[in-house]
Amino acid sequence: MKKTATIKSVLAALAVVPLVALLAGCAGASEGPAAGTDGDAIKIGVVGASDPYWAVYTEAAAAEGIEIEIVDFAQYPQVNPALAAGEIDINQFQHIVYLAEYNEASNENLAPIGATAIYPIGLYSTQYSSVDDIVKGDTVAVPDDDSNQARALVVLQSNGLIVLKDGGSIFSGLDDIDEEASKVKVKALEASLTVASLPDVAAAVINNDFAEKGGLKFEDAIATDDATDPQALPYINIFVTRDEDKNNETFLKLVEIYQNTQDVQDGVMAVSGDTAQMVTTSAADLAESLATVQADIKATQ
Repeated sequence: MKKTATIKSVLAALAVVPLVALLAGCAGASEGPAAGTDGDAIKIGVVGASDPYWAVYTEAAAAEGIEIEIVDFAQYPQVNPALAAGEIDINQFQHIVYLAEYNEASNENLAPIGATAIYPIGLYSTQYSSVDDIVKGDTVAVPDDDSNQARALVVLQSNGLIVLKDGGSIFSGLDDIDEEASKVKVKALEASLTVASLPDVAAAVINNDFAEKGGLKFEDAIATDDATDPQALPYINIFVTRDEDKNNETFLKLVEIYQNTQDVQDGVMAVSGDTAQMVTTSAADLAESLATVQADIKATQ
């Protein structure tokens, strides 16, 4: 299947995802007491545990009788393996495309149980105040994980810095760059290193959480993608758990608490510099979208 065809099918499936409230009360997947009611804290893996809203969320969960422990990870690639291995119970750091690529690459079946937000991704520079000022032949850094790299490349193309031979999709990679037709060279770095690379490159595409931790102001981005564009829908951020736990009542209640606690929502918006688009897409629709993306990934291999 051609990449252009696959991205159309992904977006067609995701474009009809309704932004409706997640319903509670699903049957638990395992026997015995629900997690969090037997004295054991539910461990939630995140990247950026220092964000203030996690403390607010922990208190909101405690008010509902659920003890949680926020477990911090320094890098994205560490979090899903920790969940698969049972070191944590839930994670919340990734979008649909990232999870789909992990499941396919690792032969895992991690499952989304709730939505949080779509975050725009930004292009930052300490050398230039405008994309137009970037000089031909300059180097721009992008994240090296496949899903965020593809998104970053589309941002660069939208701003006239590169040309992608595949037209730009969730599957675009460095090999798809038409170097002769492009204005800049592109270097891939581990996502957590993109901020530190700024003194050495003309600009870097940096994920929101690393931009915030690196002391960057979101309004200083010289370019961003549009979180409301249908092409951004595969990048809905999600709560994820092991497949056997996807119907756990307590886990689903934690999604509800996140989505319905105004102080948590306000905290997420504050950390994102008011750039996040909060969403409440149902677990069933997220699972359907994940399956579509994974099927399209298989078709391109």
